[in-house]
Amino acid sequence: MNQRAMNMLGLCARAGKLVTGEKAVVQAIRSGSCHLALLDGAVAQNGEKAVTDACASHGVPLIKTGADALGAAIGRPGRMAAAVTDQGMAKRIIELSQPSGDR
Repeated sequence: MNQRAMNMLGLCARAGKLVTGEKAVVQAIRSGSCHLALLDGAVAQNGEKAVTDACASHGVPLIKTGADALGAAIGRPGRMAAAVTDQGMAKRIIELSQPSGDR
């Protein structure tokens, strides 16, 4: 994920449009309130499987960040999973994380 997408993720956290923690993220995915899930590159294998499986079964996009990048971006070091609950913000993060020269 590039720096602009990470900055947008921090904005989501400050706006209260972000759920963090593996269990809370899986619950948000299952309830339909999650529009984008994110996993840190250092996530444990069982946590990764839980979030990945929930995303696959509910059609939620998933982005993986570099190791320890997720917690740093949202101001909560050590967080391994996050869910964006605002549709517009999720769409913008997906756009910013795509490799493209026209941003």
